[in-house]
Amino acid sequence: MEMLKIVAFKLGDEEYGLDIDQVQSIERIEHITRVPNAPSYVKGVINLRGKVNPIIDLRSKLNLGVAQYTENTRVIIVKYEDIELGLIVDQTSDVIDIDPKAIEIISSDNFNADYFRGIAKVDGRLVILIKLAELMQTPTN
Repeated sequence: MEMLKIVAFKLGDEEYGLDIDQVQSIERIEHITRVPNAPSYVKGVINLRGKVNPIIDLRSKLNLGVAQYTENTRVIIVKYEDIELGLIVDQTSDVIDIDPKAIEIISSDNFNADYFRGIAKVDGRLVILIKLAELMQTPTN
């Protein structure tokens, strides 16, 4: 089985990961133009290299509370279907290789496990793997 390559990032004290094939770039947070009547987790749009990209606060989308933006805050530009959008994260960690055998599937009635592919155990770290497609398709209040 081929190793998975993921971009690891933090939301609070927890580490998350996205498949590197979905990640276009990692940017510093810049001016975000608010969009009227958007869901609360949509912070607005940015103009990045001539393209207007929607920006989603991943903490808000996952109901993890509100974070203050710092020097470490980053926007991960991802490609979902034909759309490029940005995900605000507390900080990016690194790119890591994960053996698919090191991933445990999440099953719980207490939260929406549809967003998550599983939890990977890598060198003493627990990395929650996000399913981008499900995350973007599921509305959140």
